[in-house]
Amino acid sequence: MMKVKDLLSPGSIDLNGSASGKQEAIDKMVALMIRRGNISDEAAYHAAVVAREEESTTAVGGGIAIPHAKSNAVKAPGLAAMVLKNGVDYDSPDGDPVKLIFLIAAPNTKENIHLEVLSRLSTLLMEDSFTNALLGAKSPEQFLSIIDKAEEDAVAEDEAKAKAPTGQIDIVAVTACPTGIAHTYMAAKSLETAGEALGYGVKVETRGSGGAKNVLTPDEIRNAKAVIVAADTKVPMDRFNGKKLIEVHVADGIHKAEYLLERAYKGDAPVYTASGGGSSDSASSSEEVGSLGHQAYTHLMSGVSHMLPFVVGGGILVALAFLVDTLAGHGADAGGMFGSATPLSAFLKSIGGTAMGLMVPVLSGYIAFSIADRPGLAVGFTGGMIASAGNPALSGFIDTWTQLGTDGGIIQKFAFSADGVNTVSGFLGGIVIGFVSGFVVNWLKKVTEGLPEAMAGVRPTLIYPLCGIFIVGVLMYFIFNPIIGMVNTALSSGLNSIYNSGAIWLLGLLLGAMMAIDMGGPINKAAYVFGTGMLAQAADDPTLETVAFISMAAVMVGGMVPPVGIALACKLFPKKFTEEEKASWVSNLIMGASFITEGAIPFAAADPGHVIPCTMAGAGVAGLLSALFGCTLRAPHGGVFVFATVGNPAMYVVAWLVGSAITCAMLGFLKKDAGTN
Repeated sequence: MMKVKDLLSPGSIDLNGSASGKQEAIDKMVALMIRRGNISDEAAYHAAVVAREEESTTAVGGGIAIPHAKSNAVKAPGLAAMVLKNGVDYDSPDGDPVKLIFLIAAPNTKENIHLEVLSRLSTLLMEDSFTNALLGAKSPEQFLSIIDKAEEDAVAEDEAKAKAPTGQIDIVAVTACPTGIAHTYMAAKSLETAGEALGYGVKVETRGSGGAKNVLTPDEIRNAKAVIVAADTKVPMDRFNGKKLIEVHVADGIHKAEYLLERAYKGDAPVYTASGGGSSDSASSSEEVGSLGHQAYTHLMSGVSHMLPFVVGGGILVALAFLVDTLAGHGADAGGMFGSATPLSAFLKSIGGTAMGLMVPVLSGYIAFSIADRPGLAVGFTGGMIASAGNPALSGFIDTWTQLGTDGGIIQKFAFSADGVNTVSGFLGGIVIGFVSGFVVNWLKKVTEGLPEAMAGVRPTLIYPLCGIFIVGVLMYFIFNPIIGMVNTALSSGLNSIYNSGAIWLLGLLLGAMMAIDMGGPINKAAYVFGTGMLAQAADDPTLETVAFISMAAVMVGGMVPPVGIALACKLFPKKFTEEEKASWVSNLIMGASFITEGAIPFAAADPGHVIPCTMAGAGVAGLLSALFGCTLRAPHGGVFVFATVGNPAMYVVAWLVGSAITCAMLGFLKKDAGTN
């Protein structure tokens, strides 16, 4: 039987390693591997290791990284190891520095006897006692001895398990990663260990480079409560048709095993419908649409969550700039200088405006990142910048075109900001190009798969950014900016028409109610994103300022109502709530005042049929009154802490209190006493 010590020699172990960063650590690890003499082409192997790292970090948390590559440049399987006493930043998922690195070299052959050894090492590294012993080793020989002893114990344990009778299998799972060497088996080990701790029967099928192991049987799949697929590569899925299924990245199988198993055991998962496996074509289509819709929402929320700090921090600084000018006596008389009429306000507005200006690029970049991982960032960021800037930068192109005697025609009128055509696609353009950027990068990954292995390292560093940015730039300048720019123009006109017609109350009602439907969920986020998006649009289109600021005010007051209304009801109608719920009334007051709608979630989850209609009604009325009173808000967050920047603040407080009182009264009337059905 091959063992780890057959792949790792004292000469390829460095117990006193150091590195200034991830790239230097990889360089030193490859140099250690070269000492073994099992690499025929150092540059090709190095490129393969870097290419694997660009797909996603090989740091697995807990201070461990396992970079690896399967390559024609590897003559024989091998390992190299390095201990870094001071650690190194390695993009670890838990943020901790990496102190122990194992580099794996796998030959690109059909014989995979070494893979069992590498999978065993990967699972051993999940044990803290094992890794701590390695970090404390005094010599390479002791380092090897620790591994050898742990491996013998693991083999004995596996043999004992194989002889033991199989118990009840509650949950089945599949783990797989692109290389199929380390993460596949670490995820399996994590799920099995968490299953033992929770008392669940778990069977995990691993699909590594050596093929499928511990394969699930039809009976095991049929009798399981649910299926977990933790994979970053394709696995056979048709066999799970009709089962509740959770599908996540392989890294989640390593780091979120207990959470995934608890979800699976409770049946908290959608039913999977294989292609052609549904009872009808329409059913299958419906399931597919739902899955795609969920994926799209997940990608969008990735962008929104990374964008919000820029919106909140920058927006509040801008709001403070207006507050400074107001306190300094510069109001309407300041005209277009309002917000920068004093040195301090101009300073605050400059900083805040810079942060707000990053909103759309960050949104686009992280949507693309969610779809295509790190290679999508540069392409998405660039697309977002173009969405924010529009097309004026190409005016020189038109001039040259015209000088050559060519009629720009439709290109000049449509693609470039000529004849009053708006080509700033802004927030909406940022969302669209974020998705497009991710898909473009994934397409580039696919079409470059056949390149020579020696070029693998230049794919993420040259091909993806160069080709991706060019493609996205062309799409933005000639398609999305002009089309979405026209949509934005129509939206601006429509919103101003609503305002001018006196029906702004309707917009306020809808935005306020949306903030209270799912308290932090997709509908709530849609309303909030609309409000912040309007602030961004107003920065480019001053004619939108009034309706944008009114919309943002309605959004915030609608989000402040549910926690406060519930807190009041806890005090005025104590019989309606449990002791635990009543004890939270102070924290709900604070959260409501701080514009943290999520304080209402526990109440809505416990009694959605009564709580949600009550919070919707109160928040909707608050938004309606805020809009009717003409209350405006320039800050995207802050609650009572930015009330000084609100236009017509006294009536804004009235709208907030009236909405909260309505929620409170309705809860007292509709909600049943605690403990009754």
